Amino acid sequence: MTHLAVNDKTIEGLKHLDFPAFSVQFHPEAAPGPFDSNHLFDEFMELVEAHIEKGEKTHAKI
Repeated sequence: MTHLAVNDKTIEGLKHLDFPAFSVQFHPEAAPGPFDSNHLFDEFMELVEAHIEKGEKTHAKI
């Protein structure tokens, strides 16, 4: 769990422990400010770049 709603304590973000994947249940670009969630997009790009550098296949084996 990465994000928790302040008002009702529901889970708003998750990160997988074994695979390079995460999610949020809100609009990252939405209010209150235009740059409040830039770190999420930065983290996503870092995961993509690391994946490319490792030369990993595009599909995970489950």
